[in-house]
Amino acid sequence: MREDKYAIIDIGSNTMRLVIYVRDKSGKLKEIENLKAVARLRNYLTEDSHLSIEGMTKLITTLHSFQEITRHHYLKDVKCVATATIRQAVNKTEIEKQVKEQTDFTMQILSEYEEAYYGFLAIVNSTSLKEGITIDIGGGSTEITYFKNRELKEYHSFSFGALSLKKEFVSGDFPSEDELQVLRSFLREQFASLPWLKDKNLPIIAIGGSARNVVQIHQAIISYPLSGVHQYVMSGEQLEEVKQYLMKFSFEEMQKVDGLSKDRADIIIPALETFQCLYEIAHGERFIVSRKGLRDGIFYEELTRDFGISIFPNVIEESLYNLAADYNINVNHMFHVTTIATNVYNLLADLHYVERADEDILDIKRGAFVYNLGCYIDVESSSQHTFYLLANRTIDGLFPRERLKMALIASYKSKPVFKQYIEPYQDWFTREEQLKIRQLGAIVKFAYSLDTTKRKIVKEIKIEDTENGLVFFLKCSGDWQAEQYQAEKQKKHLEKIIKKPITVNFHSI
Repeated sequence: MREDKYAIIDIGSNTMRLVIYVRDKSGKLKEIENLKAVARLRNYLTEDSHLSIEGMTKLITTLHSFQEITRHHYLKDVKCVATATIRQAVNKTEIEKQVKEQTDFTMQILSEYEEAYYGFLAIVNSTSLKEGITIDIGGGSTEITYFKNRELKEYHSFSFGALSLKKEFVSGDFPSEDELQVLRSFLREQFASLPWLKDKNLPIIAIGGSARNVVQIHQAIISYPLSGVHQYVMSGEQLEEVKQYLMKFSFEEMQKVDGLSKDRADIIIPALETFQCLYEIAHGERFIVSRKGLRDGIFYEELTRDFGISIFPNVIEESLYNLAADYNINVNHMFHVTTIATNVYNLLADLHYVERADEDILDIKRGAFVYNLGCYIDVESSSQHTFYLLANRTIDGLFPRERLKMALIASYKSKPVFKQYIEPYQDWFTREEQLKIRQLGAIVKFAYSLDTTKRKIVKEIKIEDTENGLVFFLKCSGDWQAEQYQAEKQKKHLEKIIKKPITVNFHSI
C-alpha cells in the first residue's frame, strides 16, 4: 500500500530545499527526504532588484532536480513556497510564470507576515515557551516576532539576511574588525527601531540553518553528549565564545570546523552578529534554538485546519502521545501505572520519606507514561533501549535536561545501572537531584510491578509506618499472584532509597 506522503519546496535566498514527509502511526509527519541546494539566489538579484537570467536559470534547474525526486515518489500536490529574494524581485510575476510553465510546481510567494507567522507557529507548536522573541535569519531577510501567552503580538521583517549582510559589509570571505564594527552599528540601529523589542528580558528563540550551525559548533566545542539541537540553550556569553572561537581560524580552516556547514562559512559571522545584537537590544534571558521552522509552521497550519486550531494546547502532552503511538505503548495501562506511582509518592511524602514538590509529580507522570518503552525493540535489554531512545530523540516541548531526566526515570533498573547512564551527565544534576531522580525511578518501577498483568486490579493503596518498616496494603479486584511476585522482586529498589524494609500485603476488595 502506498504511504501517505507530503512534500514542500522552500525557495530561500541562500538555500533551496525539498523535504518529503510520511505520516507515521501517531499522525505526525516524519521526514524521510531532505535535499538541499545552495542556490544563493540573493546573489542574482541586481541593483534594481531584478532576478537575473542566470538567477532564473539557477532556480529552474534546481527545481528540475527536485522534480525528478517528487516524480519518483509519485507526489502530485507539492507545496512550493518562496521567501525574501523572490518577494523582493521586481520581476516576481515573470518568475512565477516561468516556474509554473517549466516545472510541475506552482510557487507561492510568502508575504513578510506569512514568513514571520509560520516561524512563530513552528516555535509555539514545538516548545512549551509561553512568551519570547523569535528570530529567523535567512539569506535575504530576517523575521522577528514577539509572542505572549503563545499568541503572536508583534512582527517585523527586515530586508537584510546573512547573505545580503555579508555582501554589503564584508569585502572578502572573512570580516575584518573594522567591518564588524560597521555591521554591528547597523544591526543595533535596525533592532532599536522596534520599540517593542527593547529590554524585554525574554528568551530569544532562533530558527534556521545559521542558528542550528551555531549550536552544532558550540556542542562540538564542549563535547556535548546528547544528540539533537532542538531547544538547546545558550547564554549571551556562550554566543560570544563561539564567535571568538571562529575568529581565530583562517577562512580555509573555518570551512573545516566541526558543526559548521562548509557553505555557511562565509556568512556565519554576520549571522552570529545578528543574534548577538538582537540579544543585546532585547536584553535576552537566554538563546534557544528550535529545530522546527518555516516549513514545519506551514504544515502545522494545514494539518490542523480541520480541527479548527493552529496551536497545540499542550505540546509535551502531544509529544508523549506521539511516543505512545510510535512504540505501541498501552495507554490505559500507563495511565493506571501513573496513578499508582503518584499515589505512592504522595503517601510516602505524607510520611516524610520523600520531600513533596510539584515538579516531582510532573516528572513521575512523564516517566511513568513512557516507562520501559524500550521493550518495543528488545525485552531483555529494554532499560538500555528506553534510556537511549528518550535521551537522544527530539521530544517537542522538553529541554534537553528535562528529556534526560525523563529518560533516567523511565529506564530505572537499579542504582548501578543508573550510575552508568548518568556518568556522562554528572555535572547536569547535583547529588541531591540525582538522589531525587533515583527516588522517582524506584517509585515508578515499583508502581509498574503492581500492574504487571495490565488488568488494573489494584484499586486502593495505603501505607502504614511501623517499627519494623513500611507496610503497603493493596486492595485488589482480582487474582494478584503475578503482581505480588513482581512487587516482592522490585521492592528492594524502593527500600534502598527510603532506607527502610517494605512489606507488601494484598487483599481482595
